[in-house]
Amino acid sequence: MGSPRSLLLLTSAFLLLSVSSTSSFPTPELFTQCLEANSQNPIPFSTTFFTPNHNASFTSVLESTAQNLRYLLPSMPKPAFIFTPLEDSHVQASVICAKKLKIHFRVRSGGHDYEGLSFVSLIEQPFMIIDLTKLRSIQVDIAHNTAWVEAGATLGEVYYRISEKSPIHAFPAGVCPSVGVGGHITGGGYGSLHRKYGLAVDNVIDARIVDANGKILDRAAMGEDLFWAIRGGGGGSFGIILSWKIKLVQVPPIVTIFTVNKTLEQNANKILYKWQQVAPNIDEDLYIRVQMRVVNSSTQGKRTVQTSYISRFLGRADRLLQLMEKKFPELGLTKKDCLETSWIKSVPYIYGFPNTTSPEILIQRTLSGKMYMKAKTDYVRQVIPETALNSIWRRFMQDDEAVMTWVPYGGMMSKISESTLPYPHRKGVLFESQYVATWFDGEKSMQKHMNWVRRLYDFMTPYAPRFPREGYVNYRDLDLGMNHFNSTSFLRSSTWGFEYFKDNFIRLVKVKSEVDPSNLFRHEQSIPPLPLESFKD
Repeated sequence: MGSPRSLLLLTSAFLLLSVSSTSSFPTPELFTQCLEANSQNPIPFSTTFFTPNHNASFTSVLESTAQNLRYLLPSMPKPAFIFTPLEDSHVQASVICAKKLKIHFRVRSGGHDYEGLSFVSLIEQPFMIIDLTKLRSIQVDIAHNTAWVEAGATLGEVYYRISEKSPIHAFPAGVCPSVGVGGHITGGGYGSLHRKYGLAVDNVIDARIVDANGKILDRAAMGEDLFWAIRGGGGGSFGIILSWKIKLVQVPPIVTIFTVNKTLEQNANKILYKWQQVAPNIDEDLYIRVQMRVVNSSTQGKRTVQTSYISRFLGRADRLLQLMEKKFPELGLTKKDCLETSWIKSVPYIYGFPNTTSPEILIQRTLSGKMYMKAKTDYVRQVIPETALNSIWRRFMQDDEAVMTWVPYGGMMSKISESTLPYPHRKGVLFESQYVATWFDGEKSMQKHMNWVRRLYDFMTPYAPRFPREGYVNYRDLDLGMNHFNSTSFLRSSTWGFEYFKDNFIRLVKVKSEVDPSNLFRHEQSIPPLPLESFKD
């Protein structure tokens, strides 16, 4: 979508806020009294409850895991208070009290959501945050190839704790270690193992959630429809995830990693054209993503595009080299490019750290500097011709801080039906393409960068699927539309619902209508409830 539509949506949202906010919003004291009355165990409010006027640490807690600085600008709405529960019963009580006192809330586990929906409400004020970062227990059971992981744990913590118990077990999920498990899995969760083992949600075997009535449900209690919906239907629509039971997968004791950089002057165009044909169809043990950015050219004073092929192979270097020579010789991979290492040591490298980085960095909650950013995404199902690549580069070099990433699909992703889980982007997808604009001077250059990424997205339209154009719910994009104040509608939500979920959107609406008809769990792009009669034949 272009800039005018987005501005109109945001303007409408803020106008709705101005007329909807009331003075009847419950005081923090009323909420804490309700929590005390409804929690099974005592709550130490001095370390779990934060308000702007009574806690010097309110701002630091608010900003602690928020990654997109665009949603921390002074002009952005701030919560009336933040609650950081220490146990499941505290989460139960917070849902019961929010419903009883009519308090709109957002739920945060990692804070990486692209449009800040876990810590900002653009359509409904006042609001509060239920922050799950203190619920981060990880219980690994190697004997049964499983683990129970609380929602506030990060992916890096999960990977590290598994490696403490076994060097040949892993979990297929995202490459960014500081992403929260709770939200990541609700949207699908692709990563560097999805070609071999599928998504994170494809490897979830149980879950515990708090529903709209404040009850804690496991898989047996919630039923298969709700269990289906929470595995890929996006966060913030069906309940609050407390923990996931995940299935561990096997990895070899030695894996091989490499990065090969090619600029436009080094035949990058032809190599990338070939990558599109090779990467989704090559051995599923091999993951090669491509990251593109603008760099200085070998010609003084000029800029060029560098394509970086970042890879992990589930095996030794000799077999990798034989495979690459047969399937992708254009890349020119050599023995000296390859590094054999353990699985857990490869995890920081695949994220972007040097190959000497210790795995202990994975248990740090914050790994990189925060930035202002706007991102958009596509699922590409046809090879983009070389002539079009040249046009992409001309547009790409209009923004020096831009990053584009292409992630290969195929392998296991092509073997799972679109309707098995809400995440539908499976068979036929060659790669997922992400366009990211970043900047560091706040509102000064914000419009310039956001306009750039929107123009690139528009330019990519002929190479993306249509009816619908496909997007990733974990990379939410408010350009696609937003719910209105305290209301959702099927018609409005379908503008993004079908892009994120394709025909699975219909089933998600049915589940929502059954488990949360009053729409307690809602945000700018939540699933809408409808009367069940609407779906009867």
